[in-house]
Amino acid sequence: MRAIRDGFIAGMPVILFSSIFILIAYVPNAWGFHWSKDIETLLMTPYNYSMGILAFFVGGTTAKALTDSMNRDLPATNQINFISTMLASMVGFLLMAAEPAKEGGFLTAFMGTKGLLTAFIAAFVTVNVYKVCVKNNVTIRMPDEVPPNISQVFKDLIPFTLSVVLLYALELVVKASLHVTVAESIGTLLAPLFSAADGYLGITIIFGAFAFFWFVGIHGPSIVEPAIAAITYANIDNNLHLIQAGQHADKVITSGTQMFIVTMGGTGATLIVPFLFMWLCKSERNRAIGRASVVPTFFGVNEPLLFGAPIVLNPIFFVPFVFAPIANVWIFKFFVDTLGMNSFSANLPWVTPGPLGIVLGTNFQVLSFILAALLVVVDVVIYYPFVKVYDEQILEEERSGKSNDSLKEKVAEEFKKNPPKAPRTTPIKRKDVTPKNTQAIASKPKKNRNAGKQNRK
Repeated sequence: MRAIRDGFIAGMPVILFSSIFILIAYVPNAWGFHWSKDIETLLMTPYNYSMGILAFFVGGTTAKALTDSMNRDLPATNQINFISTMLASMVGFLLMAAEPAKEGGFLTAFMGTKGLLTAFIAAFVTVNVYKVCVKNNVTIRMPDEVPPNISQVFKDLIPFTLSVVLLYALELVVKASLHVTVAESIGTLLAPLFSAADGYLGITIIFGAFAFFWFVGIHGPSIVEPAIAAITYANIDNNLHLIQAGQHADKVITSGTQMFIVTMGGTGATLIVPFLFMWLCKSERNRAIGRASVVPTFFGVNEPLLFGAPIVLNPIFFVPFVFAPIANVWIFKFFVDTLGMNSFSANLPWVTPGPLGIVLGTNFQVLSFILAALLVVVDVVIYYPFVKVYDEQILEEERSGKSNDSLKEKVAEEFKKNPPKAPRTTPIKRKDVTPKNTQAIASKPKKNRNAGKQNRK
């Protein structure tokens, strides 16, 4: 899962770069302006040449991330070559995703977001084959006189061949049985699962898990996000094609939904919480926490609030922290399914403020403005009573002078049991070892060692 996450992070420049051209090409449509076909083709060419082969890039970056992870458990003198695993994974991915074209070359239909799961398979198979070969010394050894760069080529030859042949064999088996590539077969087999996940129950389980894991102290996105990464980015691409075809973009599970609907202001949809702390709380402590966390939370970084309030592991905030994201995504799905609003069709940086991300990611639709305002109001209603209860608790502690900090109490108790010793005020008496009769020692006659020798002569 960590390798998938790191692989996606490495591919984010490609995603963000391509999204710029999507926004330029289709945002003007909200005001009734449409580019000519030539200009639209001009704008979409960088998108197709970047986002269109995203899976190809991610296959290599995921292999690199997984290689780095496995190298930590291997001796420093016997490491896996990450460049070789990247190349092998990319070659294996092409064998499983790219169909040959009649005019020559190959087709790229499944090299974009539709081929992400295939890219993960290629990366995992490749790196594990390399690991087995390296650990068991299945390699071609060259004499010590051979330069290291040449020796490394022969060392990687066997695992490179085995991994690519294994992936190609998988492609041949699937092609013979299903008459489609591995990439296309994965999409066909998982289509019912993706459709079920896009329902109310599916989005409740998926996006509720984000907040639940965070509440118990586990980074929820790190667990859930890799499992749904493929479908979220594939749905962005599907929504874009639906809009281009003049149809309704109805795919709800997207990266935009995760970043700007479910985690608006960070996990738990906490965008409005710092403002509630600042403006409605009477406790000086809560006001200070609100002022300190309002700016980072506005840009999606809510750790100062989660651990400063705290919200994590605080039973008072369990219900709003888990339910607010679920309520947000329910409302969003209602807007998409019932009111006819188009879902997200562009990827934006996750630090984009939530309301702005909703408007930009859905191409400035009128309903997107209404949705952004409605979500803010709903989250205020959900969080308000719990913030008031918590504020009363903290205010009572401030008035009584009591503290809920168990660590401070333990330190004070230990201080009473074992108080520190007072510093020594009297100087330490040291024994005087200086000879008392220094004069007698100095005046003692010295013995002549040569006296006997002279008498013998």
